[in-house]
Amino acid sequence: MPPPSNDPCLNLILLPKNFFVVQLQPDELLSQGILEAITHHTGRFFSITRTNDEISIVGEVWESPGMPEHFQSHSTWKCIKIAGPMEHNLTGIMASFTAPLKEAQVPVFAVSTWNTDYVLVPEDAVSKAVEELKKDGWMFEE
Repeated sequence: MPPPSNDPCLNLILLPKNFFVVQLQPDELLSQGILEAITHHTGRFFSITRTNDEISIVGEVWESPGMPEHFQSHSTWKCIKIAGPMEHNLTGIMASFTAPLKEAQVPVFAVSTWNTDYVLVPEDAVSKAVEELKKDGWMFEE
C-alpha cells in the first residue's frame, strides 16, 4: 500500500542512533536519570507512556551515568521517522506505512506525536524494512 500522497511531509528518515524500548511495571518509580532525560531538552527522542497496565519508555540511546543500565541491553531498535509535520486530517498513514512491513514480517513498535509518527524496527531487520518501503513507493530523505 504506497503512501497516500507524494507530499514531502510523508518522506521517511532513518535516524542514525539505536533506540531502546523498555517496559516497567505501572507502580514502578522512575529513576532520576529518566526524570532528567524527560525534563531537560537534550535534542534526543524520548517518550514515556503510562497506562493502568504498564509504563513504556522509548528513546534514543545516550551515554550518561543517569541512564539505567538495563536500557542499554534493550537498545536493539532502529527508528524510521515520517518527516512531518502532518495534518491531522490525513488518514491511513500508519496503515499504509506498516502494510509492507507486515508483508515482509518485520515487527514494528510505533510512537505517534502531534507532528508525526515514528516506527521502530529491530536493528537486524532495518535493511529489509527500508528495502520493502522503497519498493512500495516510500521515499527516504538522505
